[in-house]
Amino acid sequence: MAESPKIKQPYHLVDPSPWPLVGAIAAGLLTAGGVMAMHGLNDWLVVIGLLLVLLTMFVWWRDVVKEATFKHLHTPIVQIGLRYGMLLFITSEVMFFVAFFWAYFDPALFADEAIQATRVEVTGGIWPPKGVLTFDPFGVPFLNTMILLLSGCTVTWAHHALREGDQKGCVQGLTVTVLLGATFTALQAYEYATAAFSFGDEQIYASTFYMATGFHGFHVIVGTLFLAVCLFRAKAGHFTPTHHFGLEAAAWYWHFVDVVWLFLFTCIYWWGAGEIAAH
Repeated sequence: MAESPKIKQPYHLVDPSPWPLVGAIAAGLLTAGGVMAMHGLNDWLVVIGLLLVLLTMFVWWRDVVKEATFKHLHTPIVQIGLRYGMLLFITSEVMFFVAFFWAYFDPALFADEAIQATRVEVTGGIWPPKGVLTFDPFGVPFLNTMILLLSGCTVTWAHHALREGDQKGCVQGLTVTVLLGATFTALQAYEYATAAFSFGDEQIYASTFYMATGFHGFHVIVGTLFLAVCLFRAKAGHFTPTHHFGLEAAAWYWHFVDVVWLFLFTCIYWWGAGEIAAH
């Protein structure tokens, strides 16, 4: 490991980096490409945007790992700032999902007004609209709920093991968590492939369903990659019981993903199916 530089003050002045700008461009391309693909246009732009997002994640995380592990720039005071930054980031993500949830609840609670506003034929004033065959909430959605709840336990196991100096337990917990995250993504892909309705059905239910669950699925993929990076770092011995904010941030993010899914399962899968049963 490289020799630690002599730091005259406890703060970290970040070096100029191109990755925030590259990441913003990549996110813009991914969003524009996704819209084009959803309207049946060329999907090459979404592929370029996705590859750029993955590249940005790799190089940006690489730089942060160097700062934290090899340059020893993440002092206790710097780590406080990192914690505040991660909390604010998660708060901004919460606002994203608040918007998506309200996009679902607005037509669900005021079905007639929403359906007329979207210029779609009246479907009886019920939600979901007549003709929409929703998922059985206690099929794949419930299985995915159990998987995510279990993954929340295993990532906590990994974090606790690290704090106790048990590197082997940390690696085992992270390995199981990454596998559970990948399993969730595979099951959601299967769910989408067998759905009775598609994003291109030009109905508000399909749009709100796929936007909310798909955006969450994207977060699961990002969180799984985040934890996979922590797994490799744990195997390389980058973390210590007192210096492991990378793993802590990944655990916070993963718990946020778990909580959002509980709301999705309850409100969209379970409550939505209950509304159909009631009618």
